[in-house]
Amino acid sequence: MKSKLFLTITLLGLITICFGQQNGNWDKWSRLIGEWKGEGSGQPGQGGGTFSFAFNLDKKVIERKSHSEYPATNNKPLIIHDDLMIVYLDFTKNPSKAIYFDNEGHTINYNISYSDFSIVMTSDKIQNAPVFRLTYTLLDNETVNTKFEISNEGDKFMTYIEGKSKRM
Repeated sequence: MKSKLFLTITLLGLITICFGQQNGNWDKWSRLIGEWKGEGSGQPGQGGGTFSFAFNLDKKVIERKSHSEYPATNNKPLIIHDDLMIVYLDFTKNPSKAIYFDNEGHTINYNISYSDFSIVMTSDKIQNAPVFRLTYTLLDNETVNTKFEISNEGDKFMTYIEGKSKRM
């Protein structure tokens, strides 16, 4: 009886270790891994910047870092925007969630969906708060279009900023 109990505990431990060490399915993200430089326009004005996607924590997360600058105009001061986003695996080992932080104090929780050439991140609906949508569309192996949109109710989105970036 003791040997059966020991064998059962050992097998459960091995299964837990093996499943716990599996990496997720990052296939849709692999095309974005690397450093990018781009330009775009929108509510903040015409600007440019860089961003990167990199695996971290033994491929358990993808870390996106971004830096954008919008030059001063007669009406607006220089705007510098830095942010960090972590894409992480859910309990099924799929990258279906992300969390975003920026130097303006925003935190956004995203749910991720996929199509053939796009990754679409839509924020959770929170009462009295806008819904955000961030879309990366791969135009070719070296070019990606990034669009950030805002909606008051979560149905009709308005583009806040959009731009194309080239792989560096």
